[in-house]
Amino acid sequence: MPGVRERMRPPAGAASECAVSASARVGAPAREVTIVAQDIGGARGMERVLSELVLGLVRIGYRVTVVARTCELPDLSGVAFRRVRGPARPFLIAYPWFVLAATLTLRRWRRGVVHVTGGIVLNRVDIIAVHYCHQVAVATPSRSNWVFRAHNTLAGMLKRFGERACFRASRASAFVCVSEGVADEIRVHYPQLVDRVLTIHNGVDTDTFAPDAHRAPAHELRAQLGIEDTRLVAVFVGGEWKRKGLRHAIDALALAPEWDLLVAGGGYEKDYQQIADSIGVGDAVHWMGSVREVQVVYQMADAFVLPSSYETFSLVTFEAAASGLAVLATPVNGVRELIEDAHNGFLITQEPDMIAARLRDLGADPELRARLGRAARQSALEFSWASMVGKHQRLYARLAGETD
Repeated sequence: MPGVRERMRPPAGAASECAVSASARVGAPAREVTIVAQDIGGARGMERVLSELVLGLVRIGYRVTVVARTCELPDLSGVAFRRVRGPARPFLIAYPWFVLAATLTLRRWRRGVVHVTGGIVLNRVDIIAVHYCHQVAVATPSRSNWVFRAHNTLAGMLKRFGERACFRASRASAFVCVSEGVADEIRVHYPQLVDRVLTIHNGVDTDTFAPDAHRAPAHELRAQLGIEDTRLVAVFVGGEWKRKGLRHAIDALALAPEWDLLVAGGGYEKDYQQIADSIGVGDAVHWMGSVREVQVVYQMADAFVLPSSYETFSLVTFEAAASGLAVLATPVNGVRELIEDAHNGFLITQEPDMIAARLRDLGADPELRARLGRAARQSALEFSWASMVGKHQRLYARLAGETD
């Protein structure tokens, strides 16, 4: 992979897996951490969070070992990347393959405190980061084809089984959840872990996602899409469009004709364009596909809308808030820890009537849009990358037995 190279280091000798894990808890070696994930870096939310955690730890002096299938970082200085080779899809093959391969890789290359993202290894580890509780949150298939439904059902069963097996095998000292909502879900479905569950919120890049930071390229992009300067634009960012409520956002346009909708993320555009055409708003929906420089997308908009049925943290909502947008979002996990209704955004339902009513309120009152955007920005500043990295560093130090 361009920009990524593997650097080998001598094996850990005859030390057993349990002995290495135990040594991490008593402080030897100090300021080393091994992070295990399927993928690190890239455009997707969890992968971006992991890349910032790795780079942040390196900046404060940690030696980081990454065990992953892919690792896209701008600078691997201070990072030892141990590649787990195997297929990325289909999930029913890729997931069990990764669990077995990563378990063997981690057994050889673990260093210091071991931090694993989800139920993906069968080793004993120190921390499991929980971005998603698979016992409660089941993704919906994007299409109704029986093949998709069958795959979704089998994948859900495998995720739930794998999560339980890996959690049990880990004997982790801490289960770190990305929101209070996810922490509550883990306490309900894994009551034996209650005293080991805590929350460290994901961070957001409050420098990259900032008001007016990318106005010039955003203006050019609006022009390329044929969006007139006089039009108001709501932005929807993300995949899994059925779960995140894209249909509801499109339906709301019919009741808020002064607004266009900008969609950034991968999905079945043709299907949703047909929905938009059928209700007479086809020209008001603009498709951008998957976008790496998503910060520019927020600057093209006047509001952010996410009528999702389920989230774990909703990084895109935090990015929109940091960008100074008025936020319209359902009170799902993460969102309700950021948005206070009518103070820094609006908490909405999935009803198109309600979404449209809030859009009309924002359209009629530019000062309301500006006030909500300013307040959203202030709230997002509390969730910086530095704050996230610092909380992890303190947890690692505690688990490693550091007293200074």
